[in-house]
Amino acid sequence: MVEASETQIWRKIKKEIAIWRTGALPGFAVLAIVTIARFTGLLQPLEWMALDNFLHLRPAEPIDNRITIIGINEDDIASAKTYPIPDGEIAAVIRKVQNYKPRVIGLDIVRNVPLEPGHKQLIDVFKQSKNIIAIEKVLPNQIAALSYVSSEQIGFMDVIADKDGNSRRVLLSTPSLNNNQSYKFSLSLRLAENYLSREGITLENGIHDPEAMRFGSVEIPRFLPNTGGYVGTDAGGVQTLLNWRSGKKPFRVLSLNDIKTGKSQPEWLRDRIILIGITAPSVPDYLYTKAIADLKSFDQIFGVEFHAHACSQIISAVLNKRPLLKDWSDKWEYLWITFWGFIPIIIGRLTQSVLKNLFAIGVISLLLVGISYLLLIWGWWIPVAPNLLILGINGVGLSAFAFYQRDRALQSQINERQRTIDHTFTLIHNGPLQTLANTLRCVQEQNYSREKLHSQLKSLNFEIRAIGEYLKLEALDQEESLRIGSGLKLDLKLPIHELFYEVYTSTLERDLPFFQNLKVKTRSFDPIGEEYLSIEQKRELCQFLEEALCNVGKHAVGAKFIQATGKENQGWYTLTIKDNGCGISSNLENKGTKQAINLACKLGGHFKRESVSPRGTLCELTWFLGGSKGCIGKIRKQLKSFFGSAKDG
Repeated sequence: MVEASETQIWRKIKKEIAIWRTGALPGFAVLAIVTIARFTGLLQPLEWMALDNFLHLRPAEPIDNRITIIGINEDDIASAKTYPIPDGEIAAVIRKVQNYKPRVIGLDIVRNVPLEPGHKQLIDVFKQSKNIIAIEKVLPNQIAALSYVSSEQIGFMDVIADKDGNSRRVLLSTPSLNNNQSYKFSLSLRLAENYLSREGITLENGIHDPEAMRFGSVEIPRFLPNTGGYVGTDAGGVQTLLNWRSGKKPFRVLSLNDIKTGKSQPEWLRDRIILIGITAPSVPDYLYTKAIADLKSFDQIFGVEFHAHACSQIISAVLNKRPLLKDWSDKWEYLWITFWGFIPIIIGRLTQSVLKNLFAIGVISLLLVGISYLLLIWGWWIPVAPNLLILGINGVGLSAFAFYQRDRALQSQINERQRTIDHTFTLIHNGPLQTLANTLRCVQEQNYSREKLHSQLKSLNFEIRAIGEYLKLEALDQEESLRIGSGLKLDLKLPIHELFYEVYTSTLERDLPFFQNLKVKTRSFDPIGEEYLSIEQKRELCQFLEEALCNVGKHAVGAKFIQATGKENQGWYTLTIKDNGCGISSNLENKGTKQAINLACKLGGHFKRESVSPRGTLCELTWFLGGSKGCIGKIRKQLKSFFGSAKDG
């Protein structure tokens, strides 16, 4: 009995091992691939995106009253009647601000050459005031500091952008090019240093990291090449991650005119950090970030605002214990990723149900996002993008694959049947139904003789029978062809612009009432690369053009000209049919319009049909040539190029 029981247990173990080997190996493979992708830096954009979105979604913080920005806006430039603002204007504003006894003033305006009038006054202001910080540029292309200002009154304005163009880091200091033993400090660090010195807190080297910076007991985490989601990034100088201040109004912003006219309150300037810089959209002194909510336009922030955020995060960390962004060591980050990589595998084995598995993965993903968000609010940036990627592929992808395999055959049959129905309807709609509609209209208007009516009905009978024969042949040989309503059979392997010409010419020869009065017929179609369109897309585009032309023949009362064009512009292709008839008489969406809208959706574009001034109708389909087919073609070319290079190497 004991041996039998042991044998049964062993069989269960072997069965479980077999199940895990079959079911878990794909999951482990996905985990390994995602880990390698992160290690090589392929997931950097996703991790940056996650960081930006978490920072963007944080609760709003109160305004930092310790910093006031004096922004030179468009009205200030208009008042000065010149740009750059002359030195005398800047000197006058600084003197007026100094009357309120600010702690420190940062001048985020380049002043490497005299800008008269008033250059001497600006020199006097700097010599008389030791609490003014001027700027220089130390990274290429360099801009020298003011020669008459001491080195303690100079901070560099350089900002580092990541490969996606957004700013997430602050360069605090960098070695001097003339002397590697001395360091240059950023404008934001100089401002924070001056402000905190009045609190008895000085700048020192770090304790845990001797190369980092420290104010009192607060050590600023130093950015390293693999900090957070970064991989192999240049960490030259002393950098740190920027914990942007959240909220619609992080700092009080005044203008030059506010200072000149005395519209500011004394408490906004007294004992504050004052930053003077450009806030005029016409002057390109801005950078990009997606981490701040409610930016006015295009994720842009002015340079002076960036320095305010960088300065605020230092003094807020020192005086208010506001968290600075830090990360885990590489070892803990990859253990964290591995932990989440095992979860979907375990869930898949326990649930053994596609729907249950998807539900569980959804809940676990929300839990992961919530944990990562809370940790970021507390100052910890941990991996979330690779974990979500693993959960998505293993939890959703592999489960959905099983479901897909089961239903693929049925769905394929349904799609093919629907395609056949749609194709058949389009053939009938663009052919016999157009003839029938024309015949009925003329009978109703009593414009047909008996002989003419007999001829039309005979033509209708022929068209219906021809379509039936065509569908039989197409079902037998599946050739790449299209029969249009005029009876012309098109070879869909031809370039699309040639097909457009044939559809245009053949359709305008049809016996539709308002084709007879056309005096001017123009057409021009730009070519499209074969890699951008499939045979089926060519078929649908030809049918769209035929339908639009037939609508002119049936409905464009009084039309004297028709114009059909196909134009390519910056990757977008626009197919236009225009007439000068009576315009659209009804806003009802017919079958042809619905098909055109559906075609636009398939191509990733848009469709419009509208009346134009003074009279006429415009029918237009626009789509992006870099759709799925184009992307596949480009990828194939890139792969061929890659493997060709590898072979040569």
